Amino acid sequence: MNQTFDIGNSAIPSCAISLLQDCVGAATGDRLLIVVEPTGTGYYDDEAPKVIAAAARAMKMKVYETQAPAGISTPDDMAPFLDTLHGFDHVIFFARVGDQIRFSISDALPPATMVYTLGRDTLESSFGTACHTGLCEIRDTIDAAFNEAKEVRVTCPRGTDYRGLVQHTSQAVEVGVKRFPTLVPRPVPAAGFEGKIMLSRFLVGTGSRFYEPYYLALNSDVAAIVKDNRVIRLEGDSREVRKVEKHYQHVSDLFGIDPWYVHSWHAGIHPACEFNHDAASDILRWAGSAFGSPRILHFHTCGDYAPGEISWNIADPTIHLDGNAIWENGYLYPDRLPGGDSLIQRHPRLAALYQSPHRNIGLNG
Repeated sequence: MNQTFDIGNSAIPSCAISLLQDCVGAATGDRLLIVVEPTGTGYYDDEAPKVIAAAARAMKMKVYETQAPAGISTPDDMAPFLDTLHGFDHVIFFARVGDQIRFSISDALPPATMVYTLGRDTLESSFGTACHTGLCEIRDTIDAAFNEAKEVRVTCPRGTDYRGLVQHTSQAVEVGVKRFPTLVPRPVPAAGFEGKIMLSRFLVGTGSRFYEPYYLALNSDVAAIVKDNRVIRLEGDSREVRKVEKHYQHVSDLFGIDPWYVHSWHAGIHPACEFNHDAASDILRWAGSAFGSPRILHFHTCGDYAPGEISWNIADPTIHLDGNAIWENGYLYPDRLPGGDSLIQRHPRLAALYQSPHRNIGLNG
């Protein structure tokens, strides 16, 4: 049963406490705008935002609701919508437009939060109710560990072998929109890294902009040979290589961007993140939620900015920091971080999730 907290005469679900209080930082009397998807998209269900709106009203907030406009694809399309966000204390996005602005939101706009629980079921599950404070502490500890590491190495069961030293440059961009739940640490800049990255199953967009085809199925693995911020070459079956090259050139031509730029990468940290459908059958929702699993490491490519336009998704990564496997075969071990033992002991519910993480991410083979 979902735990509840009594506030006045109302029972507030713990998922709402986690989102509204722990993540958003909202308080009684605050003006809260909830942005939902255009009608009929099927991306979010209708119930999750209703749960949060009702809880916010019970917590004596002033709640306003609006739909995101359909078809936003350029800054000119976005500007009129962003103008409507002024005048609120907080904005919560149950809409993909929150992802589209996450790396570029203006300081003049209210604090914003992008929600990745796509339905009431996930909102009220251990994914949506996991300790937000603890996940933020783990994220920040991971960021600090990458900053201190002398060498980082990434491998995967399909043959990825990629290593380097984190470059402390302006490339290490953090998003301007909070995430709920907390899913990933700060992106690691690709500058200073080189090696082989195995592209398998499919390529998919990053949520920055939407285009057709947004998804490219791969019949066999293709190796991307990368040095710093460049794809040097692709290796594999010649037909698959040509298919990947054509896709990259198509997306590059659409937006006038550098196709072979590799910007950054990071792996998921949420032990209860899962996807209970076949990824390829519901690729938009998969790409917008499964990346928070420790079983997925994703790269931002195609464009010299985060998050780029094409994502590489590496399943079951092992990530060594100075020889210490923080992620191992898709499991994250926070206790292996500096100070990780005491950190995880402070958050016993999270510790239990890391000991028995959810493993279904919609990928077979």
